[in-house]
Amino acid sequence: MNYIALDAFKKAWVFRHQDLPIEEADLARIKPMTEQRAAVLWTTMVSREQDHPDFFTPHDWPGKEENWHESLDWEGPWEAGEATLPDTICDFLNWEDNTTVYFCMSRELIIETQFDVFKRTWQNFMFLADGSLLLGKKRDTAVMFSESGEARLGKRPKNP
Repeated sequence: MNYIALDAFKKAWVFRHQDLPIEEADLARIKPMTEQRAAVLWTTMVSREQDHPDFFTPHDWPGKEENWHESLDWEGPWEAGEATLPDTICDFLNWEDNTTVYFCMSRELIIETQFDVFKRTWQNFMFLADGSLLLGKKRDTAVMFSESGEARLGKRPKNP
């Protein structure tokens, strides 16, 4: 089993927030991974050394400044209530709506969904922004969301 039920996810409240309702069809496509599955994906796509974004070093691809090309403010659009992920981020990523995406918070906490769902529910996900990475399956572009309201746009190396 690779996923846990959303109701069993310890941070599920972000997807049940009364001010940011999510349609049932989208809720069904937000899939928190089991700790074991998350650890495998983290080790493969993020870091073999560090368990959380707070501890990235230049040995980890997210810790290398040269992998990040641009920074922008996600908090302004979030506070303004923009219903979908800001265009600047979408344009940079250039992913199809059916791209499988991973919202990576730590080695144990990763959520899988489709890009179209993430775009519609991004405000809910931002409650979990703490160096969190948005990665696409078989994609090299990436976004790191910080709790300070900054989104860093970059590219993941082919062999992290």
